[in-house]
Amino acid sequence: MTLKWMAVVIATVSVTLGVTGNVVTLAVNGGQLPLLVNLLALTTAGTAVVLAVVAELHDRLNDRISALADFLVSRLKEIEERSGDRNTGFVEGYLLSHGQEAAVVPFGRRGRGAAER
Repeated sequence: MTLKWMAVVIATVSVTLGVTGNVVTLAVNGGQLPLLVNLLALTTAGTAVVLAVVAELHDRLNDRISALADFLVSRLKEIEERSGDRNTGFVEGYLLSHGQEAAVVPFGRRGRGAAER
């Protein structure tokens, strides 16, 4: 059971027990439950309701973030398909302009500064 529904059940049970206890005490003794018991029931119910609301908001936020991530992934894939690999055309053009004997040499490692010499 998720946190939200567990909190809803706890709030419902707490309110039901508080009301039932007050009704039974009123019918038997003509009074009500002690103030501490009523405050405990109300505090438990209130806390559970707040927890249920926060859990629901967390679920909604999580769903929105997941939808946004899916949208972003699909958009990036679309941009990648549309743009293609521009470096391939550059290398082919370089090789065609310099003949077959031209070699494509990768760049050296970056980050070699004065500290490593």
